[in-house]
Amino acid sequence: MPTPTDLPRWVYVPAAVGTLFVGLPLFAIAVKVDWPHFWSLISSDSSATALLLSLKTAAASTTLCVLLGVPMALVLARSQLRSVRLLRPVILLPLVLPPVVGGIALLYAFGRLGLIGQYLEAAGIRIAFSTTAVVLAQTFVSLPFLVIALEGSARSAGADYELVAATLGARPSTIWWRVTLPLLVPGLASGAVLAFARSLGEFGATLTFAGSLQGVTRTLPLEIYLQRVSDPDAAVALSLLLVAVAALVVLGLGARRLTGTDAR
Repeated sequence: MPTPTDLPRWVYVPAAVGTLFVGLPLFAIAVKVDWPHFWSLISSDSSATALLLSLKTAAASTTLCVLLGVPMALVLARSQLRSVRLLRPVILLPLVLPPVVGGIALLYAFGRLGLIGQYLEAAGIRIAFSTTAVVLAQTFVSLPFLVIALEGSARSAGADYELVAATLGARPSTIWWRVTLPLLVPGLASGAVLAFARSLGEFGATLTFAGSLQGVTRTLPLEIYLQRVSDPDAAVALSLLLVAVAALVVLGLGARRLTGTDAR
């Protein structure tokens, strides 16, 4: 006898098709790799530099996402102000924007002649086409992933524990550090993993706002794009490497968080 939780058998058909649709291109990359020369293809100086730069900038942008995203998510989840509700679509807009549009927006904000960039330029601070620009581009596209994950976690947790702590005389800062943040750890871990993975694969905004300077702004996705023309075998090998690194990040650091097993 089927149990009440059993799914209709037909549901497994589109589920299998969707899985095949995602898995087949990744399998095609693995088949196409020149395995006898794989190590030499991914260990060139430019490839190693690009990978290291990607890991460093992704880590920096994830840190920035956490510092900015945690307060943003809490405000969105707890505030009843109409202005906050109206700002929510703006905060989440980078989720649907083409990355190149995000890069252009950053360029007109922080570029040499941008709204803020012109004043920074006058002070001797240049952001565009620098490693800082890579971090800002990655943060711009990744921040909404952390905010939306953490906002959902905050809404699920509710505010009951904070209210109890407040009635016992705890100060707002004490409640923040000792009650609110511990409750949000599962959502924060999920959001941070998503933000890191998104930063690692960022291409369009980085290319537009930071350019492709080897050792400075050329991350691994940009290196793959350049190698696609000059050395297709290296591009395929590096693509597989990027897939493997992203998979390790998601599976090794966040699989249990993403499935919600730690939240129970």
